[in-house]
Amino acid sequence: MNYRHSFHAGNSADVVKHSLLIALVRALQHKESALTLIDTHAGCGLYDLRGDEAQRTGEATQGVLRAFADQNPLLNDYRAAVQEVNGGVEPLLYPGSPKFLAQLLRPQDFLILNEKHPEDVHSLRGVMRDTPAAVHERDAYEFWLAMVPPRTARGVVVVDPPYEQTDERARITTTLAAAHRKWAHGVTVIWYPLKDRATHSRWKEQLRKLRIPKFLNVEHWLYDADQPGIYNGAGLFIVNPPYAFTQALPPLLESLRAALAPEGHRGEITTDWLGD
Repeated sequence: MNYRHSFHAGNSADVVKHSLLIALVRALQHKESALTLIDTHAGCGLYDLRGDEAQRTGEATQGVLRAFADQNPLLNDYRAAVQEVNGGVEPLLYPGSPKFLAQLLRPQDFLILNEKHPEDVHSLRGVMRDTPAAVHERDAYEFWLAMVPPRTARGVVVVDPPYEQTDERARITTTLAAAHRKWAHGVTVIWYPLKDRATHSRWKEQLRKLRIPKFLNVEHWLYDADQPGIYNGAGLFIVNPPYAFTQALPPLLESLRAALAPEGHRGEITTDWLGD
């Protein structure tokens, strides 16, 4: 499966991922101490929803446009962040995780981005030129391991690969285990697509065997039954989520489920703790 950002910008997975990312960072910012925000697969940073790649899939109509049509105030922070790159009008551009993270920066925080794809990193540098972000062009997993622990005591690593490689999940598992040994109290967010429950269940069991405490899994299934061979939703693994985030999560997840449920389906967003 290829989930390169430009083809899927603003889809339902982006709405959930970025809504939760905003809530997570803001919960961590209840403390004044500095944060380092690290994105291992940063992509282009900004996407034209009228562009050929986004138009080819049309997924934004089932994602960001649904979120904008919904009136639930729990989605206000997400909508405001999207509007920030659109001058307050309806979404024609969609911010990638780097732009969402840049909007959340306080003066004491740091943003470090990485993108291996040459064309994408060139675009990323242009998009992030007016921000204090540092941009790298390295192998994502080597970069991830090299960046932890960060210079600040606290931080977040966002891992959002396109799943183009057959060994992507294995590399995530191996790198997460090594990174956790180096930085046990760090917060890590790992995004993944859901195609079928059996494949995902096997990977979840492999991650469970890492025996990482405070290991939260959030899954968003779009349909009431699996749709064979197609994209069924997406999820996040979150290591060391802060208490303020987990306490506020249930109503936010319900608002996202309701806003994004496809016609004729209720959809489902679940949470599960993998740690001891």
